[in-house]
Amino acid sequence: MTLNLKAKIFTDEIAARKHLEKLQWPDGPICPHCGVVNEATELRGDSTRPGVYKCRPCQKPFSVTVGTVFERSKIPLTKWLLATELLTSGKKGVSSHQLHRMLGVTYKTAWFMSHRIREAMTPKAGYDPLGGAGKIVEADETYLLKQSGKRKAPGAGGYAHKMKVLTLVERGGKIRSFKLRDGTKAEIMPTLHQHVHRDSTLHTDGAQLYKYSDLPAPSGVVAKHESVDHVKEFVRGDVHTNTAEGFFSVFKRGMVGTYQHCGEQHLQRYLAEFDFRASYRAKLGFDDNERAAIALQGITGKRLTYRRPHETRNNPPEGGSVHPLA
Repeated sequence: MTLNLKAKIFTDEIAARKHLEKLQWPDGPICPHCGVVNEATELRGDSTRPGVYKCRPCQKPFSVTVGTVFERSKIPLTKWLLATELLTSGKKGVSSHQLHRMLGVTYKTAWFMSHRIREAMTPKAGYDPLGGAGKIVEADETYLLKQSGKRKAPGAGGYAHKMKVLTLVERGGKIRSFKLRDGTKAEIMPTLHQHVHRDSTLHTDGAQLYKYSDLPAPSGVVAKHESVDHVKEFVRGDVHTNTAEGFFSVFKRGMVGTYQHCGEQHLQRYLAEFDFRASYRAKLGFDDNERAAIALQGITGKRLTYRRPHETRNNPPEGGSVHPLA
């Protein structure tokens, strides 16, 4: 199903709220204070805003946005839903300047909305590892220039001036990416242990980082490891890292062409955004509306306040402009 910008949930506040309630509360209102399901009464007084419920067991009021990334926002839900639809359907993302123009909000507001939606796209802790028996997981790294870092001098080598990223791809399945501190084997191996199923087959390039990753447990991380040496070959039968390379192509084009700049403190959220769209891509049977619905289901249990220690005037948002998160 294609994106319909004239859909009622993008123009009517009541329809938007009902849509969000249906996604968040399929079995009836859930009290965010005590967790009781379908034991709340909708308040309909003249002085009560629409969509407020009162939990009968704990007697506390709440709405569908309490306990979510939309909590305490004065932005209409219609704009939240449209922004979510746009961010989840644009293969290379949508810049905050574009959202600012399309939604009729300030650039600062659009930038913060984008980060709240990226937080909703971020998987919660405790999810299952990728792969499994008979499945292939590709692992590869890539590098991005730091926004304010010093560019390397002519003739100088190394990656100290770049941000480091590790991506794990379950072939025909989901994708997870991680911002690395230094990209060493000591950092990458624990990530593989945590996020790749022990019975998987791991495909990598010829990097020494992954050497001996198929040793017996607990030293190794997978049942089988195969690699391709990109100096000599890129594919050997079904052994390759082309899926990961294709993801990097889209990610880098989005970061350079759409977002242009990314502070290192925000990189993990941008990775979560691109991971999310790739994990629920059309090739796996998801359309734009379904992808947006899954993102909206992820808003619960997450808060992103306007001011965090790492989000200050010295750490500007993408686009290069410095805006206080006030």
